[in-house]
Amino acid sequence: MEHIYFPSHDGVTTIHACIWKPEGEIKGVVQIIHGMCEYAERYAPFAEFLNAQGFLVCADDHLGHGQSVRSEDYLGYFNKERSFQTIIADIRALQLAVKKQTEGKPYFIMGHSMGSFFCRKYISLYGGDFNGAIIMGSGFKSKLTLDTALFAVRLNALFCGWRHRSKLIKKLAFGSYNKKFKPARTENDWLSKNPENVDAYERDKLCGFPFTNNGYYILFGIIKQACAHSTIHSVPKDLPVYFVAGADDPVGDYGKGVKKAKDKFVKAGVKDVDITLYDGGRHEILNDFCKDEVMGDILKFINLHI
Repeated sequence: MEHIYFPSHDGVTTIHACIWKPEGEIKGVVQIIHGMCEYAERYAPFAEFLNAQGFLVCADDHLGHGQSVRSEDYLGYFNKERSFQTIIADIRALQLAVKKQTEGKPYFIMGHSMGSFFCRKYISLYGGDFNGAIIMGSGFKSKLTLDTALFAVRLNALFCGWRHRSKLIKKLAFGSYNKKFKPARTENDWLSKNPENVDAYERDKLCGFPFTNNGYYILFGIIKQACAHSTIHSVPKDLPVYFVAGADDPVGDYGKGVKKAKDKFVKAGVKDVDITLYDGGRHEILNDFCKDEVMGDILKFINLHI
């Protein structure tokens, strides 16, 4: 694994990214957009699986995540402008840098969780660059729900500031996620049926940290953008899109939200849209008991559209 660094479009932060290169000739590229409260290196096992199949894999740590922070105080804080466009621009910078190295090789993009919503927005802007997109651990929320969430964050920030880490906002956003898994062993049981993954997540200081109001504002903002009619209709009609999620993932409303997102793409005229829901799988399907099946299915999708 190679570590690279480049200036963020926020003008002050250095972005950290990982590149996993295969031995021998590069068959294609997969760029990963990671989720909330995690970081690029967590995808190393998946990247190494793809390396063995001849694919180069890259992923950046978003602002407020992983090694793209100036100090721990910046974990969960994106940028003072509260602009999701800055994160989009950083993802674009990594893509353009990798494209220079790989000389026109087939290029795929994958986003997980929060990263899935960034991915959905990203392919509405740059979808013509890709051979396919994998949307993992995603869902669909109404404009009313997201406007209400954004109002709650603005109100909390008005009294407590944008750097405040609100337990109330966290409860409103994620408080119901463990309900199906009672009696829950931890507050993060919804992430994975595999207890070893949950425990590793909880031990990792770069995972599960409390988000700031700034972070929640961008999170809810990018979900709103991803679910907007205009965004979905801007996705290239000939771009293959593959939705994958755990059937027990609360982020996707236990499959209902994933199916709704998929149906929105189909209704928008995107010609090649597929979906797989994994029985018993929760949110982090690449770290759950179904991970081998998930990796195999993603590889089939990539090889089909290479």
